[in-house]
Amino acid sequence: MSMHLAQLNVAHLRAPIDAPELATFVELLEPINDLADAAPGFVWRLKESEEDPTATVAHEYGDHLLVNFSVWDSIENLWNFVYRSTHLGVLRRRREWFLRVAEPYSVMWWVPEGTVPTLAEAMARLGHLKAEGPSPAAFTFQEPYDSSEAANLPAAAEVRK
Repeated sequence: MSMHLAQLNVAHLRAPIDAPELATFVELLEPINDLADAAPGFVWRLKESEEDPTATVAHEYGDHLLVNFSVWDSIENLWNFVYRSTHLGVLRRRREWFLRVAEPYSVMWWVPEGTVPTLAEAMARLGHLKAEGPSPAAFTFQEPYDSSEAANLPAAAEVRK
């Protein structure tokens, strides 16, 4: 079975998204999202609006929690986008716009190709990582798992049926 990599990262905004101190961040949303959409290995990302490229995803997890949720064809291609593209410059400025947190804020897991995971599942995976630490069900770049390890997990088995 061919697997894709789902990833979620969350960030706690320092101010409301329309606050003047976040204006530069909001200006960077469209070019960075366009860069991701065109990146090798990109498969899908959760969007709030097809018409407004600066619209952030509305959800029930708190007004100041920004979510970035996407699917990639490999961990290598996601790594290259995050750390080897102009995205890195924006990432380096994250302290200007987001609060520092002492718990995991990013999680990855493997999904069968063609699967679009839900935001609820993504948040549950992040919760699993926080509670249990890295495993094939929820991991990070620092402790990655191969897709073959995920192919035997219950969620992947359910999709195969």
